[in-house]
Amino acid sequence: MELVFVDPSALQPLAIFSPPNAMSVPYDLVVIGAGAAGLVVASAAAQLQAKVLLVEASDRLGGDCLWYGCVPSKALLCVAHTVQRLRRSVAAGWVASPSPAGIAVDYLKVYEHIRATQSYIANHADSPDRFRQLGVELVFGKGRFVDGRTFEVAGKRVQARAFVVATGSRPAVPPLPGLAEAGYLTNESIFDLTRLPRSVAVMGAGPVGCELGQALARLGSEVTLIASRDHILPKVDPEAAQVVQQQLAQDGIRLLTQVRAVRAGQEQGEKLLYLKAGTGSAVGQLSEAGEAVIRAEEILVAAGRIPNVEGLGLEAAGVRYTPQGIQVNSKLQTSNPRIYACGDVIGGPQFTHVAAYEAAVALVNALFFPISRARYQVIPWAIFTEPELAQVGLTESEARQQYGKDVMVLKQEFAEVDRAQAEAAPLGFAKVICRRNGQILGAHLVGSQAGELIHEVVLAMSRQLPVSALTGIHIYPTRSQVNAKVALQYRKQQLAANPRLQNFLQGFFAWRRAWS
Repeated sequence: MELVFVDPSALQPLAIFSPPNAMSVPYDLVVIGAGAAGLVVASAAAQLQAKVLLVEASDRLGGDCLWYGCVPSKALLCVAHTVQRLRRSVAAGWVASPSPAGIAVDYLKVYEHIRATQSYIANHADSPDRFRQLGVELVFGKGRFVDGRTFEVAGKRVQARAFVVATGSRPAVPPLPGLAEAGYLTNESIFDLTRLPRSVAVMGAGPVGCELGQALARLGSEVTLIASRDHILPKVDPEAAQVVQQQLAQDGIRLLTQVRAVRAGQEQGEKLLYLKAGTGSAVGQLSEAGEAVIRAEEILVAAGRIPNVEGLGLEAAGVRYTPQGIQVNSKLQTSNPRIYACGDVIGGPQFTHVAAYEAAVALVNALFFPISRARYQVIPWAIFTEPELAQVGLTESEARQQYGKDVMVLKQEFAEVDRAQAEAAPLGFAKVICRRNGQILGAHLVGSQAGELIHEVVLAMSRQLPVSALTGIHIYPTRSQVNAKVALQYRKQQLAANPRLQNFLQGFFAWRRAWS
């Protein structure tokens, strides 16, 4: 039999993939937005050999995470925490102070470090050339849907089998009288500063406000943190939030709780925030109008985020949305089944890793068949203050609401972990919430490297392993031993709650001693 070799490039697509009456479209996927979610969708789709068009309204890739969020904030925090460790070393007598005035910070060098970090990522992982080499077609410009299957950008109308909207979010700025005239910073402008402000009033005590507030305070600014609740970080475990709050106070941050800003102004080169105090707040002496005045060189607004849904022609495409974001089902389909959405624009957990996860779900459904569903039961997240705070799953109160008395709370202080003592960083604890059968419902870590340490619990939860699985061998001495120690509390609590077993063991060992 004679063998015939065929050039693969000469092969035509199978007939079953080319129905004779089907309308041809130039793209498999049009991705709108080149932030964390959009880049994941575009790069993965191109590597799967799909025809992809990526549309970005700005003039660069990377989105909020690279230019205004995760990357610059962590670069800033790195310097701030390093400076603080140097101060602690001086205070402990380990090193001599470099000058009588103490440690001086060159903020221009800090700014250059932030920009160098961004530049490296922009020229490598998020480089336009890299995406073009993958086969992604790029268009920079604002675009909009003209109907349910057509998107217009740069004067060109394009159609595709599916679309993915990943336009992200932006800082929410409250409609405060006088704020625009006084001027303010957000996470989109604070990293443009080349000089450290003498003082900063931070509106909002969530993750962004706490991270940036602590960083600026450690670098030398006088920081006032304004919280509308009675404590900071209202979405995290209250006990863990209290540990961070105490550290912020030790860093010299003035914390005002149960207050809200009602107006802003300017006076003698300073910016003013007028605050209305709630019951139980402590803001000092109030005016006749019941207002306190905060003076600062800069005002930083960290009051949440809003999705970027304007100007996309979503109405023309038949896509429903609210002020909270584009409405999607569990498959991340919008009300137009041809159009998917993922990342901050859908108003869910606003984290880069969640956006990447949602992007993978949307990608599979958009390119192949809509059968994959987004599941949010095991979503970890962290706040990169010092100490770090990380959590996954349910809080203690949420667990008790769902499972009543079938809840166990396991807790281990970092002070009892030898590595934490050796590093002079014993602050914090690990808390695991589980059912009496060992099923892990949630975990909350506050302490050095909490964002790294929580992944062991995340893996156990995602694989539906019992809490006892965390008691395996851990390298000594490492901070990861906190996970093994907290898991051992499960067995200890079970034994303490079982007097019959205690009596049996007491008798058993007495019998063994008598017959040894």
